[in-house]
Amino acid sequence: MTVWDDLVGQEKVSAQLAAAARDADAQVTAVAAATPVPEASKMTHAWLFTGPPGSGRSTAARAFAAALQCVSPDRALGGVPGCGFCDGCHTSLIGTHADVQIIRTDLLSIGVKETRELVRRAQLSPAVGRWQVIVLEDADRLTEGAGNVLLKAVEEPAPRTVWLLCAPSLEDVLPTIRSRCRHLTLRTPPVAAVADVLVRRDGIEPDVAAVVARATQGHIGRARRLATDERARARRAAVLKLPLRVDDVGGCLKAAQELIDAASEDARQVAEETDVKETEDMKAALGAAQGGRMPRGTAGVMKELEDKQKRRRTRTQRDSLDLALIDLTAFYRDVLALQFGTNLALANTDMQDTLDRLARGSSPESTLRRIEAIAACREALDRNVAPLLAVEAMTMALRAG
Repeated sequence: MTVWDDLVGQEKVSAQLAAAARDADAQVTAVAAATPVPEASKMTHAWLFTGPPGSGRSTAARAFAAALQCVSPDRALGGVPGCGFCDGCHTSLIGTHADVQIIRTDLLSIGVKETRELVRRAQLSPAVGRWQVIVLEDADRLTEGAGNVLLKAVEEPAPRTVWLLCAPSLEDVLPTIRSRCRHLTLRTPPVAAVADVLVRRDGIEPDVAAVVARATQGHIGRARRLATDERARARRAAVLKLPLRVDDVGGCLKAAQELIDAASEDARQVAEETDVKETEDMKAALGAAQGGRMPRGTAGVMKELEDKQKRRRTRTQRDSLDLALIDLTAFYRDVLALQFGTNLALANTDMQDTLDRLARGSSPESTLRRIEAIAACREALDRNVAPLLAVEAMTMALRAG
């Protein structure tokens, strides 16, 4: 299985990246042999992967990073880099390759300090691999200052450094950065392709795979989680009952509070899994005494860690809320499809009776207003509006129609 097999429904992008990896391999070989570098190369030093959630932006970037580090002997015989089995491919894909740095954040943003460290690393020559590859999975979370720091590195890259940036859309990246990157757009994978992957790679029953692939509208990660995590299925079922609970003001406020509570519980569970161990590891590294007493001068470090954990909990809560709002949008999209009598495949076939009832009991105009209310709530959360206020405003708008 090659590294490109992980790109579900992205045949065009896979072909472009495979061609670039082949040219990159030829370029390194030519330099090592002191021969002329091939002209008209499809390889460049900076790439920008965009596409909707679930399209596989980071998967594409990781696969390309692996192909750039591929050391398979088949390359000398005309094989395409990215065999998926050699040491270069394997370590790149699992994140242990010395020359592949994968950056993702569980915080709200990526600041100047972290970006400067990336830029410093980008100036180094490869230690063991063919390229120094930096994968920035959340380029849309760079602050303006961090983006300006990154710009300099993208403008004047080291000879064998490659930047792979991932973002939902071009507009999420500074114009000065995106103008210096080669842009690849990924599409939402077809539902059938996602279901096939779940069956082949995860051993999920075909019927279940088809249902979750359709329910998540082609989002591979969410589909896999929905198929394997009972809590995720229960949470989604609770969210999709919300449209039936907003008949009065009290129901709206209660539904909003429960949605916030569920997101807070997600954040708490993540904190339980990571914060305690992280704190204990930090205390041990700082030389805490047996009884937990910290050495002098370490209070600032612990405060910085606490602030980081707090920001991570906020990010987790917002991500959980956003996921619920996406499911809610898909629900009303199905209602609208029924109201217009289209042949569009429904995402929530397991709730056909509820969808039919709501479609008969309201107009397409009111359904559109409800979808707009959900979108407004997501925008409000992005602008740091208090989550409870934003969700309460949304549920009241859902009631009004």
